[in-house]
Amino acid sequence: MQAKTMSSKNNRSLRALDWLNFSMADVLTGLGPFLAIYLTASRHWNPAQVGIVLSAQGLATVAAQVPAGEAIDASRRKRWLIAAAATAVALGCIATVSVQGLAWMVVIQVLVGIAAAVFPIAIAAVSLGIVGKQNLAGRVGRNEAFNHAGNVSFALLAGLIGTYISQASIFYASAFLAIGTVAAALAIRGKDIDHKRARGADEEMCDSDCGSAVKTASWRALLADRRIPIFAASVVLFHFANAAMLPLVGELLSIGRPHDSSFFMSACILVAQFVMVPVALVTGKVAARSRKFPFLVGFGVLALRGVLYTLSHNSLYLVAVQSLDGVGAAVFGVLWVLITADLAKGTGRFNSLQGAIQACLGIGAFLSNFIAGFVVKNLGYDVGFLMLAGIAVAGSALFYFAMPETKASQPWQAEASSIALTEVVQ
Repeated sequence: MQAKTMSSKNNRSLRALDWLNFSMADVLTGLGPFLAIYLTASRHWNPAQVGIVLSAQGLATVAAQVPAGEAIDASRRKRWLIAAAATAVALGCIATVSVQGLAWMVVIQVLVGIAAAVFPIAIAAVSLGIVGKQNLAGRVGRNEAFNHAGNVSFALLAGLIGTYISQASIFYASAFLAIGTVAAALAIRGKDIDHKRARGADEEMCDSDCGSAVKTASWRALLADRRIPIFAASVVLFHFANAAMLPLVGELLSIGRPHDSSFFMSACILVAQFVMVPVALVTGKVAARSRKFPFLVGFGVLALRGVLYTLSHNSLYLVAVQSLDGVGAAVFGVLWVLITADLAKGTGRFNSLQGAIQACLGIGAFLSNFIAGFVVKNLGYDVGFLMLAGIAVAGSALFYFAMPETKASQPWQAEASSIALTEVVQ
């Protein structure tokens, strides 16, 4: 009943949130795999150069995540932050095809990485502020489903553009579609967002006058909860294993077939995204009962995918294996927000902690692209994929043995919770 009432009351904002997730995917899709394939096929850069460019974006994201989370916690203009970030990414897409040389490309991707850091944190904050923690699992599953549907749409468009026009035109299309992201963000009604709830503050954490300010737990209090560093390490390992896989597949697909590479990359994205839409919705429902089990499934599928890439480099086979990315990515996309919300509950630090976890994601992505690029250059693609699979196995073991279920409170949590409630700062 509560969910229905909330949905009816905030119907316009929830629809706008759907379309924000859909259009945001269009803006961001070109920044990873299509960037890798553009630099490989059109500019003929080697895997190490491509890895440096992608890693630069990841490092910038790492540096920007915690400040972005702090700013989103404090801001009552979250919609405008999303709109500004979309505009900056659009300008970055245009600059990507305009600048020449490795150094300038690194500068552009640093700026794009800083802007892109805003999206996942701000959208999760807006979602929590509208629907509340009780309804967050279903909402995040829906967010991910619309995001992946947007990826499907843009991958189809990008494949056609890359095949029949040019690969550079993909980035111009992404920049143009940023207009939809800006419009969707601003269509969310500001009054529908509870900004105290959006930062993970419980009612008892509010100041006595129930004004806009809330008391927030210190970082020392947060880190007293040992689940947080364990989860952070798990996120690093997940993205260390995952981030380089699709770009490496894109490089393989571009070897000897530069004119068909965009088509095959689009196919890789499409098969994964078609899988992601239902998996995200199912994960949202499963996560309402358990966070740990589906997260372990995501790790397992990631390891399997890395091994399967080594069995054949046939184009159709690589595209088929890439469909497994739909399971791992959808599971992670839903669960990282929910687990972070569990860990931040009552602290007033939801978005700051999101920023820290996203920084861990960026560290993993940086390590993945940087190290995999050099491993592949010196030892070949199969060794690179097996290395990534081994990292996924290590991450799965860490999460299984060290990370408790966050859906339910654990007995050993009492001390950390006591510190979090007593050591607060404005």
